[in-house]
Amino acid sequence: MKENINYKKIHMIGIGGVSMSGIASILLSWGYEISGSDGVKSEMTEKLEKQGAKIYIGHDANNIVSPDLVVYTAAISKDNPELLKAKELGIKIMERAEFLGELTKLYSKTIAISGTHGKTTTTGMISLCFIEAMLDPSIQIGSVLSQIDGNYKVGTSDYFIIEACEYVDSFLSFYPQTEIILNIEEEHLDYFSGIDQIKQSFIKFTNILPTKGNLIINIDNVECVDILKNMRKDINIYTYSLKDENADIYGYNIRYDDNGFGIFDVKYKNNIIKDIKLNVPGIHNISNACSAIGTCIAHNIDFETIKTGLAKFTGTKRRFEFKGRTITEATVIDDYAHHPTEVKALLNSVKKKENGKVYAIFQPHTYSRLKNLLNDFSTCFDNADIVIVTDIYAAREIDDGTVKSQILVDLINEKTPNKSIYISSFEDIAKYLNTNTNKADIILTIGAGTITKLSQYIVK
Repeated sequence: MKENINYKKIHMIGIGGVSMSGIASILLSWGYEISGSDGVKSEMTEKLEKQGAKIYIGHDANNIVSPDLVVYTAAISKDNPELLKAKELGIKIMERAEFLGELTKLYSKTIAISGTHGKTTTTGMISLCFIEAMLDPSIQIGSVLSQIDGNYKVGTSDYFIIEACEYVDSFLSFYPQTEIILNIEEEHLDYFSGIDQIKQSFIKFTNILPTKGNLIINIDNVECVDILKNMRKDINIYTYSLKDENADIYGYNIRYDDNGFGIFDVKYKNNIIKDIKLNVPGIHNISNACSAIGTCIAHNIDFETIKTGLAKFTGTKRRFEFKGRTITEATVIDDYAHHPTEVKALLNSVKKKENGKVYAIFQPHTYSRLKNLLNDFSTCFDNADIVIVTDIYAAREIDDGTVKSQILVDLINEKTPNKSIYISSFEDIAKYLNTNTNKADIILTIGAGTITKLSQYIVK
C-alpha cells in the first residue's frame, strides 16, 4: 500500500468518470478498499467491479457505509444525498482535484499537462515517450489510451504524468515538478470572468513549481507569451514554437503524408531531430508533439527514443477516432472537440476525399460556452460542407432560455445559406445521413456530451 494516505476505506461519488475511475483504479492497485456510485453503469464501472470495488448505480444515502473519506467530482450537486450523508456523519470529504493533488505529493517527479486544448493528446504522447525510455511512469489520462489499455497506469518510478485542468482552478491543488502550458484561451466562462482571470490562474499554477522546476510553454499562443513577461527566474523554461526559430524547441520543415499525418524536423540548441513522424493528423498535433519533445528533453530522454515514442502514439478514444462506416459507406469519425478552436483544428485536419463532402454533426456542450463563444462557433465550421446542430448538452448547467442551437444554425447560414440545419433527435439525424451521404463522404460527430452515441448508432 502506498504510504502517506491516511484513509483506508474511500467512497467516490461519480466513480465512473474518466478521472475518478483512474484514481479509483490506482488506489485499488495499492490495496485500498474502494466503493463508489455513479448515475449509470458503464465500461468504467464494470472494470472497477472486476478489480474489487463496490459499485452502486444511482446515488443514495445508504451507499455511505462507514468510509474514512468521501471523494466527489465537481459535477456532483451540493444536494447529492451521499454528500449530505457524509457531512451529517462528520466524514471527511474532499473534491476530486484536491484528492488527486494529495496523490501527486507521493511522487517527486509529477508532470502536469495544462492548457485550454490538447491536454489528453499531449499526455498520451508524453506517456508513450516515457514508457519507451523505460522510465515506468504512473499515468492519469482523460481518455482511453490503447497502449496502456485504459485511462491509467500504475508505475514503479517517481514519475506521475497527469492532465491538469484549469476549470474551477482544479490544477492549483497539484504539486508538479514539471508543467506544460499548451495554450490559454477563453473557456469555462461559467467560472472565469474572462481571459484576464484565466491568465492569472495559469500564473498561480506556475508559482506552484519548485525551485529548478520545469515549465514547457507554447510561444505561438499570445496569452502564453504575455504570462512569460513576469515569469519566475528560479525555474527552467523551455519555449516551443512552429513559427519562431528562436524558441528552445522549434518545429519546422512541416509536411504531411497521404493520411494528413505530420512529418517535421525540430531544432533544439545546436541539435536537429529530423523526420519526426506522427500517426495523428493536423498541425495542432505537431505543436502538441513539440511540447512533448520539450518535456522529454527536460528529463534527459534521447532523441531516438522521443521519435519512437511519438510514432507509437495513434490517438486516444474520442480524439479523431475512426468508428467505421455507415450503410451508405460514408466514413464516421468521432471527436471530443467542444471549443471553437478545437472544432476548427479538427476540420482543418480532415483530409477530404475527391467528390466527397464533410458532414459535421455538432452537439454544443453547456449553455454558457455556446452563449459566450457564439460568434467563434459560427465561424469555426468553414471547412465543413454541411453542419447539423443538435440540442445543447447541459452537463452541469440549467437552461435559462437565453441560447438555443437554432441561433447557431442561423448565424452559420447568414454567412453560407443552407449550410446548417437543426435536428433534435439522433434517430432523425441518422435518417438524414443515410438518405444524403455516399461512400466519398466523411461524417464527424463532434462534442463532449452524448454525441458519441450517434457515431455508434450510425455505423453498420
